[in-house]
Amino acid sequence: MTTTTHVKHDVKDLSLADQGKQRIDWAGREMPVLSQIQDRFAQETPLAGIRLVACCHVTTETAHLAIALKAAGADALLIASNPLSTQDDVAASLVVHHGISVYAQRGEDNATYHRHVQIALDHKPNIIIDDGSDVVATLVQERQHQLADLIGTTEETTTGIVRLRAMFNDGVLTFPAMNVNDADTKHFFDNRYGTGQSTLDGIIRATNVLLAGKTIVVAGYGWCGKGTALRARGMGANVIVTEIDPVRAIEATMDGFRVMPMALAASQGDIFITVTGNKHVIRAEHFEVMKDGAMVCNSGHFDIELDLKSLRDMASEVKQVRNFTEEYRLKTGKSVVVLGEGRLVNLAAAEGHPSAVMDMSFANQALACEYLVKNRGVLEPGLHSIPTELDQEIARLKLQAMGIALDTLTPEQVEYVNSWTMGT
Repeated sequence: MTTTTHVKHDVKDLSLADQGKQRIDWAGREMPVLSQIQDRFAQETPLAGIRLVACCHVTTETAHLAIALKAAGADALLIASNPLSTQDDVAASLVVHHGISVYAQRGEDNATYHRHVQIALDHKPNIIIDDGSDVVATLVQERQHQLADLIGTTEETTTGIVRLRAMFNDGVLTFPAMNVNDADTKHFFDNRYGTGQSTLDGIIRATNVLLAGKTIVVAGYGWCGKGTALRARGMGANVIVTEIDPVRAIEATMDGFRVMPMALAASQGDIFITVTGNKHVIRAEHFEVMKDGAMVCNSGHFDIELDLKSLRDMASEVKQVRNFTEEYRLKTGKSVVVLGEGRLVNLAAAEGHPSAVMDMSFANQALACEYLVKNRGVLEPGLHSIPTELDQEIARLKLQAMGIALDTLTPEQVEYVNSWTMGT
């Protein structure tokens, strides 16, 4: 192994690089769309001369995005977006085998994370790929003088999109932001199938409990909640959904789930999963009425969905009973079990989304970066959707890789759908 020592980095152990490379290669088998984009990027180098910062979960799948961006000519730097999602062997491999600056360590504390955000901004990025919009928010709040260097940003989390919309409403989003999260080839698959499978994977790895027969409460029925509820039912669980949106509540009801407020669900659930992108969805009054031994976890981007400060104040003892599993013994004698420290359970206790869905998500990220550069100075400040033609191209490439063919319209059908004079 040839160690790349000149690349600036802050990773746990470079000796893990070969192990990381093997795992990155394995993930690549399921990522044919991004592979094709990388091949084109290597020939065309559309990001040549672009300083790029990515704040993402440092996983085997993210490694392929970083490698593709470097192939495109970008001067890329990668930091972790979550303390418990970094795969240290992957971080090491990106430094050693690909010469990419990585600042990420599994278990890093908040001070280290914020230091890495500052290091990322010292890179003076032209493009920011953000998970959760912490880097963008810090740039706007603390480094206004660098905004002139920024071409734009891309965001693929629901939490981050909520923050960007708030920034736009406050008049501080003075640059283009690509809404990758709402691309069809992202949220229909990553949020639904990826979150659904990986969340249950994290719960099972952390606890080894049988889900069949359990009552699982899913807070939020967006695309992540839909996928989580669907997969939980598929494992034999009785699923309750909590919602604030009346349309989503009706949808959950017609999908066959019980719908009720968290105040009622709290006493019925065995396992609670938050996927809302909001703050303190499960609070002290909910912990108080939970069953003895109830388990709570989060699959939203930030750990604030669970009010863990209140839970700690209510507890007489906190102890780790398994990896990624902490038991809070309440002063009443009951216990509440928290998985993955309240952080993304699918990444804290498992490996995150399967590579096959991240193939499409990261294809969107890569093409969004290219789109920002091609349209530099043309795009207005604010949130922009991924162009339909890019979304369709990603789907087409995915289907092609899966060996699935589509029908095509006949000339007569084309004429019919484009005509208003032809009726019955």
